[in-house]
Amino acid sequence: MLLYQNVTIKKVFMNKDLITQAIKGSIEAKRRILEDREILSTIEKISEEIVTALKDGKKVLLCGNGGSAADAQHLAAEFTGRFYFDREPLFAEALHVNSSYLTAVANDYSYDEVYARLVRAKGREGDVLIGISTSGDSINIIKAIETANNAKMITVGLTGESGGKMKAICKYLIKVPSTDTPRIQEAHILIGHIICEFVEKEIFGG
Repeated sequence: MLLYQNVTIKKVFMNKDLITQAIKGSIEAKRRILEDREILSTIEKISEEIVTALKDGKKVLLCGNGGSAADAQHLAAEFTGRFYFDREPLFAEALHVNSSYLTAVANDYSYDEVYARLVRAKGREGDVLIGISTSGDSINIIKAIETANNAKMITVGLTGESGGKMKAICKYLIKVPSTDTPRIQEAHILIGHIICEFVEKEIFGG
């Protein structure tokens, strides 16, 4: 019985340590963002570009894979639904939400093409494309950004610390100062929420 109790106590301490380390890691990544004037300035510039685009009748397209796809869909919902207060919807779309399209193009062409092809179909000059990739090296995101650049769209990238290949092709790039994927994704949502709040207030007041 005593051995079982000792094992249980040890497990409790290990679990608490895991939890506190995860929280501390998330706080540290956000602290580094807070102290980076270049990142803060880039968030402001991206927000202003989106405000201008939406006021001009343009739209925001978003893309990512896995957790980053969930982030893209989350942020699109904030734009088209509401953020802090009731107002008119803003035109934003996560490009992966049509599963029939996604599976057809992945099967008939390549998964690398799923976003680039939709950008060609939906993207127009002056629209904004936000590509989310913790590594910055996701091929389908890179191809989508290249296609958007060719269409004279405004390209925004959210990545991790290295920036990967995306750092050379995005008009605006935010490199979260971390190499830990979960911490990077948590910071991406924070940044996305800040942009949504900025855009909502600039367009609708409140």
